[in-house]
Amino acid sequence: MTDVVELLSTDVLADAEELADVLADAVAGGASVGFLTPLPRPHAVSWWRAQAAAVANGVLAVWVARTDGRITGTVQVRFTSTLNGAHRAEIAKLMVLRRARGSGLGRQLLAAAEKGAADRGTTLLTLDTQTGSPAEALYRSAGWTEVGVIPDYAADPSGVLRPTTVFYKRI
Repeated sequence: MTDVVELLSTDVLADAEELADVLADAVAGGASVGFLTPLPRPHAVSWWRAQAAAVANGVLAVWVARTDGRITGTVQVRFTSTLNGAHRAEIAKLMVLRRARGSGLGRQLLAAAEKGAADRGTTLLTLDTQTGSPAEALYRSAGWTEVGVIPDYAADPSGVLRPTTVFYKRI
């Protein structure tokens, strides 16, 4: 198996089907990434296609991990458009197919996103993740600092309100 992490070009549309598979798998596996189960595949594809405009205008950057040419994970960096926040960005939707978890792809994706953000002049990154999730341990081990926990922040895929842990990292 060959793992490659790459920044997607502005053509998210070309990879929308595979990205939808990653999103649907994450939601089916319980990841709190903004969607409820069941997540119809056409909805996942449509959501990814809708991200193309943000990628094209530079507000969103998307990295993918490919294993043997197929997308097995993804992460996003959302850049702010405010003048007083040009130094900061947000890590969003770090997702790895369940069958590929534990292989280091999440860490590779996170590192690529951090480097990509730094290359654009970002010096501060933020993110939030469901408290107690496996992602929380990844962020801690990657040098992220916990800010605090917000109760009942977002519904998990089954619709139950869960707390979220907010992190930051200076890069």
